[in-house]
Amino acid sequence: MELIPSFSVDHTKIIPGIFTSRIDVLGEEKVTTYDVRVTKPNAEPAIDVAAMHTLEHVIATFLRNNPDWKDEIVYWGPMGCLTGFYLIMKGNRAPKEIYKLVQGAFDSVKDWDEVPGASAENCGNYLMHNLPMAKWYAARFAGYLAENGENPLIFEYPKTERLVTEDGQSFFDS
Repeated sequence: MELIPSFSVDHTKIIPGIFTSRIDVLGEEKVTTYDVRVTKPNAEPAIDVAAMHTLEHVIATFLRNNPDWKDEIVYWGPMGCLTGFYLIMKGNRAPKEIYKLVQGAFDSVKDWDEVPGASAENCGNYLMHNLPMAKWYAARFAGYLAENGENPLIFEYPKTERLVTEDGQSFFDS
């Protein structure tokens, strides 16, 4: 069975940043999935579930209302491992090209006084939000991006090497 691309990333070496996870062609249009990694996997604690949920609501609202980008946004949602988010956009831009958008999205969280869509009618788990903690994570990541914007490592995935034996067995070497 083929290993999916996101599992070929060396999670022992990845650092917080913005990475191209995959590029798909749908009809005549390219769609890019970005890995917006907020914490270092397996080295830092997972993001608090309620804060992650809040960041999903706030940043999705920010992105889908951004006049310069809203028509390009397809999806914003959390990773199952709770270390970051997936951003799916129309087109195929380098991560550096969406750096200011992502930084602005996380920076905007400080300005929110309530969580958009946090009602029983609008959300499947409306009581599971933590805006103060979401603000803390967002400020931390926005500051990290500001400090590291010129560091090429926050835009380049570390890949694992896949060794395949003559009989087809796969091994991974970081």
